[in-house]
Amino acid sequence: MLASSWLTNLGDGIAAAAGPLLIATLTRDPLMISLSALVSWAPPLLFGLYAGVLADRHDRRRIVLVANAVRALVLAALVVLMVTGTVTVVTALVALTLRSIAEVFADNTTATLTPMMVGKDDLVIANARLGTGFITLNQLAGPPIGAALFGLGFTWPFAGQLLLVLAGIVLVSRITLPPHGRQTADAKPDTVRELVAGFSWTIRHAAVRTLALTILIFNFTFGAAWSVLVLYTQEQLGLGAMGFGLMTTISGIGGLIGTGLYGAITRRVSLGALMRIGLIIETFTHLGLALTRSPWVAGGIFLVFGAHAFIWGTTSVTVRQRAVPRELQGRVGSVNTICVYAGLVVGSLIGGVLATRFGVAAPFWFAFAGSAVFVVLLWRQLMHIAHDD
Repeated sequence: MLASSWLTNLGDGIAAAAGPLLIATLTRDPLMISLSALVSWAPPLLFGLYAGVLADRHDRRRIVLVANAVRALVLAALVVLMVTGTVTVVTALVALTLRSIAEVFADNTTATLTPMMVGKDDLVIANARLGTGFITLNQLAGPPIGAALFGLGFTWPFAGQLLLVLAGIVLVSRITLPPHGRQTADAKPDTVRELVAGFSWTIRHAAVRTLALTILIFNFTFGAAWSVLVLYTQEQLGLGAMGFGLMTTISGIGGLIGTGLYGAITRRVSLGALMRIGLIIETFTHLGLALTRSPWVAGGIFLVFGAHAFIWGTTSVTVRQRAVPRELQGRVGSVNTICVYAGLVVGSLIGGVLATRFGVAAPFWFAFAGSAVFVVLLWRQLMHIAHDD
């Protein structure tokens, strides 16, 4: 499973650069180009909940195999269109959308496999190893490889992702999983009832409810600040067009540092304390970026933030997987996904309005104030969140 995750993460990183480049090559229409970004975050909002229902209802390994097979077919069709010179901006957007939809079902279900194979005490290190692949391959290595392959020819990055997805399919097919309490064959599926059960369990469980609320609120503030990051690096830090990529890379390096330190940290610090510390770091990250105009200071902040993002993200996944029953992992995980993307979308709208009216530093001030208030309100609960089964 780890090998499959790392390979498909590399493919996703390659696609993250190649998809927008393909659309920008086929058209210079700003609306059409913006749609290439839309198709990456709209599918989780639209299909995330249903993907969770299916993951809890059916054989999870089979869902991952089928979803990745659909991804492979879409990529193969896109490669054929490019090789024959018949690809258009419309067909490219349709292909990228279908690929993203299949990815929602594959990713949501894959997230439920780890607690089926790993004991609760080992989930920390298992999720850390999975997260290492995401940072190094999806965020750091994948995009530059995708851009380089695209420079050699439009087809190469998509053909490369196709091969990596096929390799992932072969690896997942070799996994053997225990049952997860899914419905029997004669049970009549009821999607609405199953969705309500997932939401109801999340709301009733104090620790997981608090975790979902934390993710939602902190993605409002994070989304507001990071939505204008490309303008912030140019206007406030004076780094020009390369500044955004530079700060993103520094943040990724911080994530690598976090992976190296994670085992030692979790042996000495409780998960509840880690979540408290992480939210304080994120709060003061926004304050530091709002105040500074120095690229060197900002670079240091991004380095620390990158380490925090990996540590907090891995910890939150572990907390949720430990608490949620095996048969509900898909639905509760999909509730978490909705909180992530809803927060980012609403936050980005807030950030755009604030930056337009008050300047590029305004979203960071908003993010600092909102995060600080929420940390104070949640302070006592956070200490218990990682210990409530």
